[in-house]
Amino acid sequence: MLSKFFIHRPKFALVISLAMTLMGMIALKVLPISEYPQISPTVITVSTMYPGANANVVKKTVAQPIEAKVNGVEDMIYMSSVIGNDGSYTLRIYFRVGADGDMAQVRVNNLVAQATSSLPQEVNQIGVTVKKKSSDMLGVITLRSPKQSHDSIYLSNYADLNIVERLKRIEGMSDITLLGKKDYSMRIWLNPNKLATLKLSASDVIGAIKTQNIQVAAGKIGGMPAPGDQQYQYVLQTKGRLTSAEEFENIIIRASKKGSLIRLKDVARVEVGAQGYEADGRMNNEPAAVLALYQLPTANALDVMERVKEAMKEYEKSFPDDLVYDIAYDSTEYVETSIDEVYETLVIAVLLVTFVVYVFLQNWRATIIPTLAIPVSIIATFAIMGVMGMTINTISLFGLILAIGIVVDDAIIVVENVERVIHEEHLDPIPATIQAMKEVTGPVLATTLILLAVFVPVALLPGISGRMFNQFAVTICVSVLISAINALTLTPALCALMLKSTHSQPIAPLRAFNRGFEAITRKYQGLVGFLSRRIVLSIGVYGALIAVLAFAFMTVPSSFVPNEDKGVFMVEMRLPDAAALQRTAPLMKKYVDELKQMEGVENVVSVAGFSVINMASIPNSGMLIIKLDNWSKRKDPELHQRALMNKVNQMLNSTPDAASFVFATPAIKGMGAVDGFNLVLQDNLGRSPQELAKTTADFVAQINQLPEVARAFSIFRANIPQRYIDIDRDKAISMGVPLNEIFSTLQAQLGGAYISDFNLFGRSYQVKVQAEEQYRDNIDDINHLFVRSSSGKMVSLATLVKVKPIFGPDTLSNYNMFSSATVNGAPAPGYSSGDVVKAIEKLAAESLPSGYSYEWSGMTYQEMKAGNMAPIAFALSLLFTYLFLVAQYESWTIPAAVMMAVPVAILGAMGTLLLVGQPFDLYVQIGVVILIGMSAKVAILIVEFAKVLREEKGLSIIDAAKEAARIRFRAVQMTAFAFIWGVFPLVIASGAGAASRHSLGFAVFGGMILSTFVGTLLTPVFFVMMQSLREKFKRKKPTELEVSEQLR
Repeated sequence: MLSKFFIHRPKFALVISLAMTLMGMIALKVLPISEYPQISPTVITVSTMYPGANANVVKKTVAQPIEAKVNGVEDMIYMSSVIGNDGSYTLRIYFRVGADGDMAQVRVNNLVAQATSSLPQEVNQIGVTVKKKSSDMLGVITLRSPKQSHDSIYLSNYADLNIVERLKRIEGMSDITLLGKKDYSMRIWLNPNKLATLKLSASDVIGAIKTQNIQVAAGKIGGMPAPGDQQYQYVLQTKGRLTSAEEFENIIIRASKKGSLIRLKDVARVEVGAQGYEADGRMNNEPAAVLALYQLPTANALDVMERVKEAMKEYEKSFPDDLVYDIAYDSTEYVETSIDEVYETLVIAVLLVTFVVYVFLQNWRATIIPTLAIPVSIIATFAIMGVMGMTINTISLFGLILAIGIVVDDAIIVVENVERVIHEEHLDPIPATIQAMKEVTGPVLATTLILLAVFVPVALLPGISGRMFNQFAVTICVSVLISAINALTLTPALCALMLKSTHSQPIAPLRAFNRGFEAITRKYQGLVGFLSRRIVLSIGVYGALIAVLAFAFMTVPSSFVPNEDKGVFMVEMRLPDAAALQRTAPLMKKYVDELKQMEGVENVVSVAGFSVINMASIPNSGMLIIKLDNWSKRKDPELHQRALMNKVNQMLNSTPDAASFVFATPAIKGMGAVDGFNLVLQDNLGRSPQELAKTTADFVAQINQLPEVARAFSIFRANIPQRYIDIDRDKAISMGVPLNEIFSTLQAQLGGAYISDFNLFGRSYQVKVQAEEQYRDNIDDINHLFVRSSSGKMVSLATLVKVKPIFGPDTLSNYNMFSSATVNGAPAPGYSSGDVVKAIEKLAAESLPSGYSYEWSGMTYQEMKAGNMAPIAFALSLLFTYLFLVAQYESWTIPAAVMMAVPVAILGAMGTLLLVGQPFDLYVQIGVVILIGMSAKVAILIVEFAKVLREEKGLSIIDAAKEAARIRFRAVQMTAFAFIWGVFPLVIASGAGAASRHSLGFAVFGGMILSTFVGTLLTPVFFVMMQSLREKFKRKKPTELEVSEQLR
């Protein structure tokens, strides 16, 4: 017998436990910390630029060829692209959870390479990049100049040259985006009037720059092969690329026969400026370079951020005067704080459980033994987590908190039994322990196996919820296994060492507790007898409970994971259509000044001209990142994230100048940029953007009528005033003006043509040609542009083109290759995302016009996938538990008595949710699985004993049930209360991450309480029913007397 060996060699047992604990402590130091296990889908981003092109052109020439090739790449779940009017194109391809990111990137890269031959030349010149990138920000760093001695172009380029490149090399960093980036560029500002007077066209200027600013490979003198007596070899160099504005000014555009030269400076102004002036970043209203950090989807956020902070401290030493950096937003702050809070919860739980054990055992020696089991089981679990490559995250830590109440349990069963044997049989501790272990080794192994049976099937579920369950199941299985090993090795060894055969009287409060407890036990035994005789009544009560449970399942709303107070939220602002950046920036400044004054706000980062939802530059939109004070300063519910969001929403939307959308970051990182639901409306017939926009607007209006939805919005607009240039092609050709001459003039004067590159600070930057701003600020300026005909005559564009007002979109988007519009929104208070999905699906079925379809995307997509897993998880857990019990008891009926106790516990959980208004989310599902195991465990204690009394001691069925209920009542209550008090800290949690803790806490707490008070009453009754049935079928010599007794 295993435990006998350890009873005689207690030091051996101690060494095993110490070794396990030490290994766990080492693992604790090195295990990575994260908020959730690795559950976000792999995202591959393909991006490029077509300078000067509008969204429609980019869609036809860039999006279609690339998407046609990439569509259907292995493991892809969906892809969506955003096409901007600034010529930008970004395609995001989402892969299923657990797909290999590196392979995905390689596959996408190969497919994109096949499409490059059909892309426009300008796009190929810039190149198409394929990156692995998660879609949400890890953090934001801002660089600013407090005395304003550096302008925004300097800040942006300093950040780009000295910080971005270094930070990109940090392990785990995927990408750093400079929002409102202003790369240096050689800007050549043309004067169309001077060009026309000198009979020059824009293409002459472009041609001259292209031929006079090129890299030259001039070769060598005396290179091999050479004559045998060659003594020297010289490498030749000449002026190739130009480097300064002066050199560009002197480019010769035309030389006349007489020797007079027309240089670039005669028709244009040249300066080193910025490549784009589309967006403007600020930190608390001071001009700043805004760096958005993105991590690799597989990297550990906390490690990456830690490295970033160290690196920034290092770089700061070499900053020029009047330059400072701020970490304006750090998404890991929330994770750190919430993990710390969970650790606190762990400690409180251990103390509470210890107290419960002391109250029941009433002897401090006996209390120490189970209490020692806690740290050994919990800390040793970390070692196994390290081996399995898991992380310390909210979920695995929740597993450990729930495990506290469970691991104590095995030790309690052992200690309690040893105490009983010492007193009843008057033996010394060592023989008493040996005898007690013979009795309890079976039950300890049985309950351990039951818990494993509950969690093992859950650990194998697929998808995101499977990943979540998996973390949880593994931590609990491991800690329960270690606690079983403990109960058979360390616990008996300590019992033999520490327990005394004589006993002192317990202290007064405990004596009162005992008297009360005995009275309750007697009442309980009476009630059990009463119910056992009235089977029909009991079945009625049970049936009513099941009916209530079914009702609760129908009414409790479902959701994926609770929305936490992350300490930060974002705002997307939209000015009226076609508004210029000159209008957006001042309005944003005004808002930021108001926001800075708000209580609870720490700082505000703003980027005017950039849309955070589309991740594209749009002149009439702006983004704000509002960082809130630490949680400790925001205890007041008025300063909770949701309350502040509502306040900001009212403040921003009270002005008619702009529409503002306030949203939190999604509950799980990497699930898109916006919290709430995410619906994509698709046009399957390729109609115009205007029709799609109208359908979308109508649909959004209908969604907003739904009681389930707080607010839905779509930022897709297709009626933005634009201008259409109608070229009279016949006339142009008859006048000898080539069409490409007209196109290149328009692009060079109005669009900003990218011609070639020049070098500066060891980098290559663009050379761009564009008309001076005063020659392109009015639509009539197009008439003052000239093109040259083949005969050399200058022709005014006014004779060749007509400008018509039209309406068009600011950005286009595709979803799985169809034109699409995204609808975002949030559920109304009291409704969950599950309700919203049902309501919108019903609405869509009734009112979406034919030829339009919709898809759920982002977080909602994953939630839909996850929602279907819960019933499967529960069913598997119940089935496995039942089968294990059948194997153990060699009976099909007895385990049914144990299983009948389970719905009572689940009802407790659902009832509590109804009372406190919590939705049925992933944490509750995890809680329900735990309850299946715990309620079965409690029922086994009673049923197993009753079975022994009936079959070995020959008591009547009802007497066996009553006696078992009496003897095991104390052990059952102790098991239950240790568990209940272990999860109590979750119920009263506050601070960062409290919502998740409440979700799990309420479910398990409520479930276990009902299971303890109602379940323990009904379990003996279930035993009576099942045992009677079993004996009827087996015809196990029932005497007539017994049968008549049962029928009475």
